[in-house]
Amino acid sequence: MQYEGVYSERVKRHGCDMTNRLQAEAVTLRYGARAISQNLSLSVPDGVFTAIVGPNACGKSTLLRALARLLPPESGQVVLDGKAIAELPSREVARRLGLLPQSSTAPDGITVADLVARGRFPHQSFLQQWSAADARAVRTAMAATGVIDLAGRSVSDLSGGQRQRVWIAMVLAQETPILLLDEPTTFLDLAHQVELLELLGELNATGRTVVAVLHELNLAFRFASHLVAMRDGAIVAEGHPEEIVTEDLIRTVFDLPALVMPDPLTGRPMVIPRGKAG
Repeated sequence: MQYEGVYSERVKRHGCDMTNRLQAEAVTLRYGARAISQNLSLSVPDGVFTAIVGPNACGKSTLLRALARLLPPESGQVVLDGKAIAELPSREVARRLGLLPQSSTAPDGITVADLVARGRFPHQSFLQQWSAADARAVRTAMAATGVIDLAGRSVSDLSGGQRQRVWIAMVLAQETPILLLDEPTTFLDLAHQVELLELLGELNATGRTVVAVLHELNLAFRFASHLVAMRDGAIVAEGHPEEIVTEDLIRTVFDLPALVMPDPLTGRPMVIPRGKAG
């Protein structure tokens, strides 16, 4: 399926801006014989909170995996700081880019503090082991995610929401200028979802580039200042939520009739589903 009207507008407004640190250039992404995205390009805005939204299995997580060098493109390339990411040393990539994948498995018996500390591995070497800066980064990350009181507990004993906050702390401890998060609000109740997105907003305000795959549309519209809407492996629209979120876009991307109105707290777009028969 093609989305020429919205997509052509996206290319006109954003397609020539290829100066940002992280870019996907005409990538074709495939799992085995199944092509997920073809000739897809995206320039991630520096220092901006970007949310990627779209229906299930539309290619959001696949795109994020490609940006993180976990999925090599069949064609095209992902570029980080002007160089093909595939050609950069793994440790160097890990110093510049932190990833929270959709699902993670902790080693048996590992404590919360030890797991979060693993976020410091890219900054260490044979000659430079654990430092005061490492300890400070771990404490700061655990405090920001509210898991300091869990430091001595085994990760396997935690609830799903607690484990998710621990994994996020590990990524924060990595202290990278770019953060990629695949459905970071999974397993979190509404209060913790809002707390996490507020934290990501604070990190973005300090200059970090944040890219998150999000399912809760109204939270994505409220907290992100750049939106990438996907369907069928293609980017349908891209821009500030106030500029691109319309009832037509919600219908095109999600097959969902909906009312779009200003959020009474922020003025950002808010979606009220009408239902299939609406």
